Amino acid sequence: MELNVKQKSAVKVLYDTYKTDTVTRSQINDLVKKKKIANPSWLKSDKYKVDRGVYKLPLNNNTQSKKEVEEKTDTKAAYVVSSLTDNVVPSLISNFVNFGNYSDIKNIVKSKKFYPAFITGLSGNGKTMSVTQACAETKREMIRVNITIETDEDDLLGGYRLKDGQTIWQDGPVVEAMKRGAILLLDEIDLASNKIMCLQPILEGSGIYIKKINRFIKPKVGFNVIATANTKGQGSDDGKFIGTNVLNEAFLERFPVTFEQEYPSAKVEEKIVANTLKSAGKADQKFAHNLVTWADVIRKTYKDGGIDEIISTRRLVHIGEAYGIFKNKMKAIAVCTNRFDEDTKNSFTELYTKVDSGASVDQILEEKKKADLESYKQPDSDDSEDGEEDDINV
Repeated sequence: MELNVKQKSAVKVLYDTYKTDTVTRSQINDLVKKKKIANPSWLKSDKYKVDRGVYKLPLNNNTQSKKEVEEKTDTKAAYVVSSLTDNVVPSLISNFVNFGNYSDIKNIVKSKKFYPAFITGLSGNGKTMSVTQACAETKREMIRVNITIETDEDDLLGGYRLKDGQTIWQDGPVVEAMKRGAILLLDEIDLASNKIMCLQPILEGSGIYIKKINRFIKPKVGFNVIATANTKGQGSDDGKFIGTNVLNEAFLERFPVTFEQEYPSAKVEEKIVANTLKSAGKADQKFAHNLVTWADVIRKTYKDGGIDEIISTRRLVHIGEAYGIFKNKMKAIAVCTNRFDEDTKNSFTELYTKVDSGASVDQILEEKKKADLESYKQPDSDDSEDGEEDDINV
C-alpha cells in the first residue's frame, strides 16, 4: 500500500526522533501528546505490528509482515529503542572565556571528521568545559559519559531493559552518538578498567557489531570521540589521582592527538573570575585580581614541591559563586577551602591575607624561601639535647 503524504510525514518524524525502524505504542503516544504528529491509528494495526505494543515503521513503503521481521531477529526482545529523544546540543555559557586548546578542539568538532582527541591535565582546568562549549558554539550534538572503574560494555553500547512490562534492547550512549553523528565525550577515561577495550573498533573509525542483537552499527558522518583525563593513561605515580589506571597502549594509540591542558594565564583567569563575580551580582575587579594572584602563588609553590594541594580555576569560580551567596570574601574562601586538611587550609588563608594586603607574587615567594631556609638552618631542639648528652657521656 502506498502511504499518503500525512502518513509519510508521521513515519519520518518517528524515525528522526527515535533513530530506529521499530517504535513502541508509548513512543507514538508521546509524540502525539507533544503534537508533533497526528494520531497514526493506521500504524497501530496488525499490519505493522511486530510484537505486543511494538510496530514496524514502513520506511520506503516497506511493509514487512510480522513473520518476516521475526525471522530476522534473534529474540523477541531484540528491537531497539532510544533513550534520547530530544536535541542534545550543549547550552552556551554566556560568560565563558576560551583559553588553552579551545580553538584546536573547536576546529576538530567543527570539521565533522572522525579524529579522536585525548585531553589531559590537572583537575579543574577546563578540559570538559572546552569540549562542551566547542560543541555549543558549533551547534554540534554531544553525549557525555562519565567513566568509572565499573563502566562496562552494557553501560557503553547498550543492553536489555524492562520497559512497559516488556524486555527491550536499549542503545547505550556510544551507539546513540554513532547513530546521531554526535560528539562522544568520554570524561575521566583514565578511571576505566580494561572493559573500555570494547570501544577499540569504534576508535578505528569503523562501526561495531553488537552480537547480542545481531546488528552492525555504522557511525553517521560527524561522529567523533573526545576523551579527558587527569593523567596520560599511565596511572598516577604521586598518588594525587587515586583510582586512575594504566590504559592499554593499543587503546591509547587510537587517539591521533593529545592536548595538554594547562591553567589559563593570569590575565585570562582574572577575566574568568571577574565574569563569575559579575554573574553572581558581586562585581569586584580587585577581588578577582587578588584571587588569581593567590592561586598563582599556590601553584608555583606546588610545582616547587612546597605544598601538596593546588587551587584550580574551578575552585576560584566556586569562591566567586560563594561570595555571591554569603556576601563575605573570607567566608567564601573558607567554605571553598574546607575540603583541604587543617594545615593546608590555614596556610592558604594566610597566603590570601598577604595578597590582600598588597604583597606581590615575587614578594610572597621570596619571603617563603627565607622562612624555609631559616627553618632548615635552625637545629631541632630534640637533636640539640641529644648532642649535649653525647658530649657529657664522652
